[in-house]
This record gives sequence, C-alpha cells and structure tokens, in this order.
Amino acid sequence: MRIRVLSIFFVFFIMGFGDIVGTLVAFAREEFEISKSIAGLLPFVGFIAYGILSVPFGVLSDRKGKRFVMLSGLIIVFTGFLIPIISISSFYLLLLSIFLVGTGVTVLQVAGNPIMRDVSGEGKFSRNLTFAQFIKAIGSLTGPFIIGLLILKNWKNLFPLYAMITAITLLMIFFFRIKEKSVGKKERASIKSSFALLGDPYIFIMVFGIFLYVGAEVGINSWIATYLNDLFNIDIKSLATLSIGFFFFSLMIGRLLGSIILNWISPSKFFLLTSILSVFGILGLFIRIKFIIIGSIFLTGLAFGNIFPLIFSILVDKFPEKNNELSGLLVMAIVGGAIIPFFMGIIADFSVTLTFLIPLASVIFITFASVLTLKKGADGLQK
Repeated sequence: MRIRVLSIFFVFFIMGFGDIVGTLVAFAREEFEISKSIAGLLPFVGFIAYGILSVPFGVLSDRKGKRFVMLSGLIIVFTGFLIPIISISSFYLLLLSIFLVGTGVTVLQVAGNPIMRDVSGEGKFSRNLTFAQFIKAIGSLTGPFIIGLLILKNWKNLFPLYAMITAITLLMIFFFRIKEKSVGKKERASIKSSFALLGDPYIFIMVFGIFLYVGAEVGINSWIATYLNDLFNIDIKSLATLSIGFFFFSLMIGRLLGSIILNWISPSKFFLLTSILSVFGILGLFIRIKFIIIGSIFLTGLAFGNIFPLIFSILVDKFPEKNNELSGLLVMAIVGGAIIPFFMGIIADFSVTLTFLIPLASVIFITFASVLTLKKGADGLQK
C-alpha cells in the first residue's frame, strides 16, 4: 500500500511541472524576442485545457475509474515534454508543448485530487491533500531552481529530465493499483449533472474561488520576475528567476506547515486565516522597498499554499457522492490560470505594478468565501 501511495505522490510531483510555464515567460521573451502580451500566451495555453477538458474527464473518471484517467494524463504529459526534445525551433512549438503538458496535468488533477480521499482516513482528507500539494510545490520549484542554478546556460535541458520522471511515474501507476472508495449507488455522472451542481450558490462560490486563486497564483508567478527587473533592475537570468523559485519555495513551506497545522485546527478556520494572510501579502507588493517586496512574496506564497487543497477538500467532503463531478468542476476552474495572467499581461505592457490589483481583488473574494464557509459550520463538513 505504501508503494501505491508513493506513486500518487509522484503524480502530484508531476502536476507541479505544469507551473514551469511561469518560469518560461521571461526566457521565451528573450529567446524568441516577443512582447509581454505575446509571452502571456504561454500561461494561457498552459491552462486553457482546464476549462475545456476537466468536466468531461471528471465524467470519464466516474465511469472508467480514476486510475484509467491518471494513466491517460501521464501519457499526454510525456508527449508534451517530448516535443522540445525533438525540436523547439519556434515559439509555436513551445506553445504546443506547453499546451500538451497543461492538458495532461489537467487530467492528472481531475483524478489525483479526489483519489487522495480514497487513501485517506476519516477526517484526514484536508491534511493529506495539503501534504500532497506540498509535494506538488516541490515539483513546481524544480523549474526555476534547476534553470536558475544548474542549467542556466540552456533552459531547454529541463525537458528531458521532466520526460524521464514522467515515464517512471507512468510505469508506477501502471503496475500498482489503487483501491477507490465506494460512495454508494448513484446515477452515472454526466456533463449536464456536473454543471447542474453550480446551481448551488455555495458550490458556485467555492468553484469561482478556485478560478480566482489559480489565476492569482499563476499571475504572480508569471510577472514577479519582470516586476523585480523593472523596479530594481535585477537580471532576469539570475536573481529574478530565483525570485520565482523563492515564491514556489514559500508555497511549499506553507503547504508543509498547513499539513501539520490541520492536525489541530479545523479546515474552515484555517481557510479564513490563510485567506487573510494572502491579502496582506499582496498588499505588500505595492510598497516599493526591496526587502518589503521580497518579504511580501514569501508571505503571499506561504498563505497561498493552502487555499486550493482547503477549498477542494472542504467541498468534496461535503458532497462525497459527487466527488468526480466536483473534481471536474474544481479543476475546470483552474482555467483561471490561463485567463487572469493573460489580462495581467495586457496591463503589464502599460504598468507591471497595476497588474497586481487583479490578484488582490481575487484574494479579497476568496476571503469572503472563507467567511461564508465558517458561517455555514464547515467544521461539520469533515466526515
């Protein structure tokens, strides 16, 4: 059983590879000599699959099983990493590669997040999913860390490494089976029944919260290097790139701490706390003093780290019989990572500073969702 759980953690590690898109924005601008708004297409194509494929794959997961969907996602991710190995002679090939990786990671998210509930004990889903997201954050950190410290002269060397890790994980999932929890007899999921769930105001608010959260996270990740370069003339190839790694490092630490804190505090209360800290973290980015901005990047990542697993686990634990449909909807909402950074890119052509107003508005809404969750007595949602 331990090897089976380990294979799931490897899947979460690979989910983090999708976040490489933010690291690549600055490098793509320099490599292909494109504008900030065109470079903003990278996060767009990397996350657009979430909006198109999540719900259908949620339905497929309900019918074929999460393991089947997980294997499909790994194959797509592997194909995406093969393209740059063969050729990356144009920006369009890079776009295609990122689109396939984003598609595969979408599929992995649909199956991987709810399957963590299948291997969790009673009332431990929030804690375990937060720890799994900590593993994902390690995967996210590999991009800027490896580019910034190990292969600075050739960022393209990252793709063969990612392809090899994906292939190993594919074999692990293929040979080791995970027993999925039964939630009782129910009607088969469909695209219509999935979207019908949005008629519940609370479900809609939580799903929209994921949309805003991911958009804010990817937006900050995508533009923080350019922001530091514009304000303090920090070289993008060195300290600015490492600043992205610093952001992911703080996300990773936040999730690790969250998985520990959730042993003593309810998910709903922790959701409110981490949302409020996120607001203060982003506000600090507007204070043009270097050490305050660096500290704010860390605080934002520290607080951001727990929002996704908390929203996901709280909602799925409330409606366990709808876990596949909800997973499809919640992962679909990750399309915010395509839409919000794209608009931030347009604004960045005029003022990089003003782009951070969008993440600020996003976390204010998420704080509202956390207050609503607490008022609804979400402590009782944990089974």
